[in-house]
Amino acid sequence: MKILIINPGSTSTKIAVFEDEQNIFQKNLQHDADDLKDFKIVTEQFAFRKKAILEVLREAGYALDDFKAVVGRGGIVRPVPSGVYAINKAMKDDLRTCRFGKHASNLGALIADDIAGAIPGCKAYIADPVVVDELQDVARVAGHPLFRRTAMFHALNHKAIAKKHAQKAGRAYEDLNLIVVHLGGGISVGAHRKGKIVDVTNAVDGEGPFTPERSGTLPALQVAELCFSGRYTLAQVGKILTGEGGMVAHLGTNQFQKIEQELIPAGDSKAALIHEAMAYNIAKFIGAMSTVLEGRVDAILLTGGIAWNPLMMASIIRKVEYIAPVSVYPGEDEMSALATNGLRALKGETETIEY
Repeated sequence: MKILIINPGSTSTKIAVFEDEQNIFQKNLQHDADDLKDFKIVTEQFAFRKKAILEVLREAGYALDDFKAVVGRGGIVRPVPSGVYAINKAMKDDLRTCRFGKHASNLGALIADDIAGAIPGCKAYIADPVVVDELQDVARVAGHPLFRRTAMFHALNHKAIAKKHAQKAGRAYEDLNLIVVHLGGGISVGAHRKGKIVDVTNAVDGEGPFTPERSGTLPALQVAELCFSGRYTLAQVGKILTGEGGMVAHLGTNQFQKIEQELIPAGDSKAALIHEAMAYNIAKFIGAMSTVLEGRVDAILLTGGIAWNPLMMASIIRKVEYIAPVSVYPGEDEMSALATNGLRALKGETETIEY
């Protein structure tokens, strides 16, 4: 069965064609900033991106009738349990209006459903969007009733890597207690208890360790003073928190290869300190999640793009391996995870959820 995967990013759209579980075609469509600048909100890019996808498929020799399912990257919908969702009108209305948040991934379901709708018998799905919410009630409580902790993180990769590790260990995901750490432009640290992510740092809102470009959890009063200093607009503060924070603020780069292979070996003491501080912060949040699981942790899993960097992995592992064995799964194969979920839905191996 051929499955088309659509994964929109801010300035690119990744597409892939899977035949059952095998990736037989993949392309990263880069969109010029000048082509996107006139769209007021990201969902207005629908026709532009759909046309680009169809052109690439046609050039690659794929007929739309080849596909049994189209799976889109899950966008910012209302908080939902983990699973595979059939795309319906309610979901499309929420994504089209950006009711719960603006993100390029909102286009995934919209384009997937539109393409699938033109193919007889073709299904349209999303799986494990960023708003998967399995938090235990105690994890939602913040230190003031005006605030509430929410889940917004790399749910797709968290679930895929956790299940991959369980399969490798010869055990069911639902029988394990795991700490999964997605290490990318954003970093999320989650406590997986018996198949549910009962607590996780909100990587989108800036909670957790600092990252290559996000500031992470900051001293609250200092943030409040900065906001009322009159020197920054709300938009500028937003950039400090997400996009222009973390390593790029400290070192002027978010490129880990440069830091590990050039700056640190050349004796750059500041780069070495910031690199170690990031590992230190990640380890602290792993330690915090171990308390959520009351110390009963079967494994700690490190994944995402940063997991390719050996110095960072060694530093984190040295700090947390006393808690549980650590396994490293570099990269983030979102396309494969989406295809696997779509295939399971087509085969009836998992129940599709109505949004």
